[in-house]
Amino acid sequence: MIKIFGGLFLFFLASSVNAQLVNIESQRMQTDNVRFVLKSDFLFNYSNNDGIYIYRFDIGLATQYKFKNMNNTVFFIGNYGLIRSEGLDYQNSWFLHLRYNRKLGQNKRFRLESFIQDQSNELLSINSRNLIGLGLRYKFVKGDYFHAYVGNSYMYEKEVSEIVDQKYYNHRNNTYLSLTLRLPKSGLELLNTVYFQPLYTDISNFRILEQFKAEMPLFGNLRVSALFNYFYNNLNPLGTSEFTSNMSVGLTYQIEASPPKQKYIPAYKMY
Repeated sequence: MIKIFGGLFLFFLASSVNAQLVNIESQRMQTDNVRFVLKSDFLFNYSNNDGIYIYRFDIGLATQYKFKNMNNTVFFIGNYGLIRSEGLDYQNSWFLHLRYNRKLGQNKRFRLESFIQDQSNELLSINSRNLIGLGLRYKFVKGDYFHAYVGNSYMYEKEVSEIVDQKYYNHRNNTYLSLTLRLPKSGLELLNTVYFQPLYTDISNFRILEQFKAEMPLFGNLRVSALFNYFYNNLNPLGTSEFTSNMSVGLTYQIEASPPKQKYIPAYKMY
C-alpha cells in the first residue's frame, strides 16, 4: 500500500509541472509608488516511506526595480525545481526571465515592453525554450481597487525536443488579458490572466494558459498565496495535443522599498 501511495504521489507531482508556459503576469508587482520589490520562495522536503524516498527542492526569486522617474521598470524572475526518488528525476527544471517596461503617453496607460527568456525542463516534450520578444501593454481600467490590462507582443522562439531530436524556430504571437482586484481591509489580492499564443504562420497551432492567483498578507513581510493553472497545447512535437492543470499553496517573503519623499520647501514670502 505504501509503495502504491508513493507512486501515485510522484505521478501527481510530475503532472503538476508539465507546462510549457510560465505566467509572467502573476509574478508582476503591481506597485505604482514602490521603487524596489524583492520576493523569495524556498521549499525543501525529504520523506522516506518504508525505503521509498522523495526529495524535493524549489527556490524562486522575483525582483523589480523602477528608475528615478518611476516610468522605466526592470523585472527579473528566476527559479529552479528538482523532484527525485530512487535515482529518478520527476522534475528537473529552471527558468530565467528578464523584462523591461516603459510607460508611454500623458496618461501613462500604454507600456512598451521587451523581454528575453531561457527555460529548461528535461522531462517535457519541449526540453528547452529560448525566446526574445517586443510588444505593447495597455491598462484599460485603472481604479483604486481594480486594474485591467490587455497586451500583445511578438516573440521569436527556439525550442528543442530530444524526443524527436528536432529544433524549432518559430515566430509566435502573444496576447493576454489580466484582471486584478485588491480588497484593502484584508489585503487580499485576486489575479486572473489568460494567454493565447498562436504561430503567425499557422494560427491553428496555438497554446493557452489560464491562471488564477490569490495572495494575502499574514504578518510582517510574509504572505500566503494559492495558484490554479490550466495549460493546453494543441500541437506538440509528437503531433498530438496535451493539457495539464494543477493547484498549489505556498508562502512568500516580500520586501518593498519606496522612493524617499521630497521635503516641502515653502515659497519665499515678500513683506
